[in-house]
Order: sequence, then structure tokens, then C-alpha cells
Amino acid sequence: MPKIRWTDLPPSLRQHLFDRVADRQIEAGDLYRLKLWRESEPEAPAGPWYKDFGSFKICGEGELPKTFLLKGQAAKGEPLGEASVVRPPTQLRKLG
Repeated sequence: MPKIRWTDLPPSLRQHLFDRVADRQIEAGDLYRLKLWRESEPEAPAGPWYKDFGSFKICGEGELPKTFLLKGQAAKGEPLGEASVVRPPTQLRKLG
């Protein structure tokens, strides 16, 4: 199965993704979670897909990411599994 492509995107798609990040006011911590997921080189289903990060969703089709949605917006396509959920880093505290 091919991987989701993050580089060499068509210029108009790349700009659309940047615009949606700004419009959706996706915060730095959420973008970091997206970065970690990207680095895991997720596989791309053949048709529409989405990945729910809790505070936002990224949607795509095939190997291309297409847009970002807000938490309450409905996404279409195959949900990418919970096994690939990226949790934000937590601080550990000393006991005792």
C-alpha cells in the first residue's frame, strides 16, 4: 500500500492546506501531533480517508492529504485506525 505523500504536493493543494490550518486555528501542540503522525509514514488507502486527532481531522484521498476539518465537522471515507493515534507528550512527575 502506498504511503501518504507530504512532499512535492501540487502548489494549489499545498497552499490550500496552509490556508485551512490558519482558518481552523490549529494550535502548535496539535500540529506537533500531526508532525509525529506524518513521521510514522502512514499508509494511504486507495479512496477517501481521514485521521481524527480529537481537536481536528485531516482528510485525504489516496496518497494526497486534501483538507483539515474542525472537531465537529463530519469526515467522509475510511477512518485511519486508532493504532496510529498520536498522543501528546505528557509530563512525568516524581512520586514520593
